[in-house]
Amino acid sequence: MTTSHPTPHAATTDITRAPAPTEQDGAMTIAVLGATGMVGSRVVAEARARGHRVLALARKPTSDDPCVTAVAVDAGDPRALRAALTGSAARLAADAVVVALRTEPVDQEFLVGATRAVLAIAGPLGVPVLVVGGAGALRSPANPQLLVADDPAYVPPAIRAVAAAGIAQLHACRADARGPWAYLCPPAQLNPGKRTGRYRRGTDTLLTDADGASWISVEDLSVAVLDEVENPGPERLFTVAAGPVEPSAG
Repeated sequence: MTTSHPTPHAATTDITRAPAPTEQDGAMTIAVLGATGMVGSRVVAEARARGHRVLALARKPTSDDPCVTAVAVDAGDPRALRAALTGSAARLAADAVVVALRTEPVDQEFLVGATRAVLAIAGPLGVPVLVVGGAGALRSPANPQLLVADDPAYVPPAIRAVAAAGIAQLHACRADARGPWAYLCPPAQLNPGKRTGRYRRGTDTLLTDADGASWISVEDLSVAVLDEVENPGPERLFTVAAGPVEPSAG
């Protein structure tokens, strides 16, 4: 992995999202690749809570929601992926695509290949793609000359391959000029938790709190995903972290 030179970045923005509505005018159809995973399943839930329709793509997807279309697909098969995203139509069946793939153990070739395939399908049609990647592509807050992937404080040797796969996924996005895309880097720690609707948004540097911790719940990450899908920001690479804690009453 190589270290890149720092570039100017925007100030952190605190964002609070109101509780998700049950209906929304101008509902979108959002394709979620990796819809049964830790991130993908919560993106599906957040999208439905906002009144959007969902195309849930996974190896073995299931749903009892009439507004969620479950489509079984192997993300490693470009032809199958194209068929799942377009069906028999000449246009994409979705207004936006969220790539929320994870593999255990990490499979960089699979992640990069699936990401390239989605970009190749959606790009020429002008359909935006949001890739939920990894934190390794961000700059270390302690040393802007160093990527998080190269900082042992955040990435021990045991998970360097995971960080490298995320960087390769970002490079695949940057090499594709066919259509709109964005790459969301989560913070260092990402675990299931509570949906607060609050988060901080930054650009190319890992966000930490006053204690140096870098984290967000998967539920609030999904809030940020849907906010970006509904109203895309100006940055192609951005990150989020847990929002400021509300002061207790009394």
